[in-house]
Amino acid sequence: MAGFRRIKIIGKWDIGYALDLHVESSEFIGYDELGHEQFDTKRTKIGELIYRLKYKSDKTVLKDIIQIICEFSNFKSIDFIIPVPPSNTSRTFQPVVEIAKHLGKSLGIPVLPEAVIKVKDTPQLKNMSTFEEKYRILKVFEIKDATIRGKTVLLLDDLYRSGATLTAITELLKRKGGVSKVKVLTLTKTKRG
Repeated sequence: MAGFRRIKIIGKWDIGYALDLHVESSEFIGYDELGHEQFDTKRTKIGELIYRLKYKSDKTVLKDIIQIICEFSNFKSIDFIIPVPPSNTSRTFQPVVEIAKHLGKSLGIPVLPEAVIKVKDTPQLKNMSTFEEKYRILKVFEIKDATIRGKTVLLLDDLYRSGATLTAITELLKRKGGVSKVKVLTLTKTKRG
């Protein structure tokens, strides 16, 4: 896959990868008229596509995102795709869920968008500094689909920062969901994660 880093991410899952970093560079350039910090940010190709989908609601990039994911691996040993439950439930359009649905359709793999659900709201994880702090508040997920028992699932997310959310969900999938294997794919990764 030319132009992508394919970064291995280590955790409680059986195997995990990020397709690339999210940002190549970000340089502080000053403040806007409201006093907000401004940055000149250069994203990777997949990082820019995710940014456009998530923050600009540009659904036209879905085809490119799915093509990039499909070039990454053959996904032959996956029984189900499970998107990470959204942290911002007020969005009418949930990017990770949509990516999972399009990927599942493209690969012929069933998608279970509600196999794992979030049962209570949590503060934004990006505002917390330590893995332990993030992990402690993530005991908010439940399994809602018994068809995953004994199966291999692909846990899909858009951004890997610390791995706290993926760790909490992986442990739940294995302990309460009885899955055989959890494979993780995040589309991008922070430089520090």
